[in-house]
Amino acid sequence: MRAILLAAGMGTRLRPLTLTTPKSLVEVNGKPMLEKQIEFLREKGVQEIIVVTGYLHEKFNYLTEKYGVTLVHNDKYNQYNNIYTMYLVREYLTDSYVIDADVYLHRNFLLKNPQTSLYFSSKKPDFKNEWVLRYDENDRIYDIEVRDGNDDYILCGISYWSKQDAEKIQASLEQIIAAGNFTDLYWDDVVKQNLSSLQVHLHRIQSDDSFEIDSLEDLRKMQEILKLQDTK
Repeated sequence: MRAILLAAGMGTRLRPLTLTTPKSLVEVNGKPMLEKQIEFLREKGVQEIIVVTGYLHEKFNYLTEKYGVTLVHNDKYNQYNNIYTMYLVREYLTDSYVIDADVYLHRNFLLKNPQTSLYFSSKKPDFKNEWVLRYDENDRIYDIEVRDGNDDYILCGISYWSKQDAEKIQASLEQIIAAGNFTDLYWDDVVKQNLSSLQVHLHRIQSDDSFEIDSLEDLRKMQEILKLQDTK
């Protein structure tokens, strides 16, 4: 089992913190978010970790010596969404976690031996423009809707992909990139387009197990939640 950590983004909404630091290396509780992901993955026995960099890519170089990760540079990080980032590392997708590197993992809910492709997901209140999972009585995901809502399971930037599903996604990625019509697509769009032929299931986590840090406001809210927990 391996992991792909997507760390190419510029993090403009986290400025001034990201003027000199990639957003995934912003510290929370004294540790860069990406380093905590790596350590949690190691705890679950994941040894092969690929970090896809872009903005300020040289800032990630220390990770190779400290953790033995593989760095892959996306030199088009400021041109396309993360579909191109995933295309660059598509050969690593089999039996792999995929984690957005700007997600702060508060608890280690990762699994040692997932039996099927999974979207790790929690319910979030009063959200805007999020990717909402639709699933059946067996928790198999059959659709993803991008919409506003409340108390629905949404994408949290953490997934796992089986060999069978990864091969289908790889093929679809190659077709889409070759066609050249992908400027507005995200990599989860590829999954969404192929759900009928995939076996992707919902894996429920708690709402405070992970936090997506897109902005200074996200960071502030998360710090408030964690501070409240520490006082209980």
